[in-house]
Amino acid sequence: MFTTRAGRPDDVDTILEFLPRLADYPLPKYRTQDMFWSSDAKLLERWAKGDAAALQTTIVRVGVDEDDVAVAAAIVTMNADHFSGESNGHLEVVVVSEAADGHGLGRTLIAEMESEAAARGAKTLSLHVVGNNTRARYVYEGLGYDEEMIRAIKHLGVD
Repeated sequence: MFTTRAGRPDDVDTILEFLPRLADYPLPKYRTQDMFWSSDAKLLERWAKGDAAALQTTIVRVGVDEDDVAVAAAIVTMNADHFSGESNGHLEVVVVSEAADGHGLGRTLIAEMESEAAARGAKTLSLHVVGNNTRARYVYEGLGYDEEMIRAIKHLGVD
């Protein structure tokens, strides 16, 4: 049985243990696993330490087991929408530990983050997803997210 709640600073060490699952799919060329989660870990640590900017813009929710131990996490940062300039929540992270995978916690956390961002004035919730992360793309599409932008990259000076 899993439930959800607001994240707390004492959840961070546990979340950091399963955060590398953010890169649990075939990675794009020239990318390493830690590139996909290390900046999220730093944001989470700043939030947990009470960094004023992180506290003001960051929302953390967790899925927990029957012992109230975090087994899933979602992080949203509040910002301005890239195109309209209106208030936007950006889903930085949604990750579920292997032990809790398949129980709907990711979808539940996303729905809760949509509500929380809207309560804070957001008109939209955005996210980034790597093209070959087909599992995540399927989930987001099923939740009503439109893929409206493609990021292309060329590595210069690399064979």
